Amino acid sequence: MGKNLKIVTNGILNENPTFVLLLGMCPTLGTTSSALNGLAMGLATAFVLICSNSAISALKNVIPDQVRIPAFVVVIAAFVTVVQMVMEAYIPALYESLGLFIPLIVVNCIVLGRAEAFAAKHKIFPSFLDGLGIGLGFTLGLTLLGTVREFLGTGKLFSLSIYPENYGALLFVLAPGAFIALGFLIAIINKLKNK
Repeated sequence: MGKNLKIVTNGILNENPTFVLLLGMCPTLGTTSSALNGLAMGLATAFVLICSNSAISALKNVIPDQVRIPAFVVVIAAFVTVVQMVMEAYIPALYESLGLFIPLIVVNCIVLGRAEAFAAKHKIFPSFLDGLGIGLGFTLGLTLLGTVREFLGTGKLFSLSIYPENYGALLFVLAPGAFIALGFLIAIINKLKNK
């Protein structure tokens, strides 16, 4: 039990893709203009991570080394297609808001990196847990960044008004605000970890 918990918490704390490994910066900076967008993108990526890690671990002995990476991409693309179709059918407004970033999960270095570094070398259950941990870490990172940007930029949290929008700093909703907010969050997290 302790080993399994360590695999999950490793993705949330020690190898957090957003704040420690600094992977997946394109969706991190591009989709976190609001907390809801960050949460949705994180959950979509977490689903793909969990499913693709499990499937790749199950197929690792069947896939020849010569076509390992292309096979991984095909497996990942299948799960991204499922996410894309479900989001488009059931939450079209959120799907439109995230736009091109949903299909780009296929080439997200976090997903392919975990497939290569972990799932291809471990059994199914640990690979599932690794996908869960990294997925939760990514989701928490994107949601936190989206929350900070939305609050500072519009005065809202998950679209609920906290203070008047005209007091917000529009900069935080725009691309430069993503870099600034991410930089400060990384600095705060590093400071807390060093204590």
